[in-house]
Amino acid sequence: MATDYDAPRKSEDESESIEALKERVPDKLSGSIDVEDSDNPGGFDLPGADLSDVELDVVVLPPQEDEFTCVSCFLVKHRSQLDHEDAAGPICKECAA
Repeated sequence: MATDYDAPRKSEDESESIEALKERVPDKLSGSIDVEDSDNPGGFDLPGADLSDVELDVVVLPPQEDEFTCVSCFLVKHRSQLDHEDAAGPICKECAA
């Protein structure tokens, strides 16, 4: 929907009061608290919790033919981000700038 910024503004009598607007919008802070988090059904871990017994399954892919690791920032980048290669190794465009 386009907005006509040159149109005259509504006067105070035509605009709704703040109280009327608050009645139309549901209050998200009041009412019942959602106890069950659907994204994290097992609960959540507090910072500093002991996670030594938790095992994570991670799939690590080997370096692809079209990738390189920048020797300056140590990030894996696509070959299109290669700026130059010096004696130490490949340098990405961001680190070369």
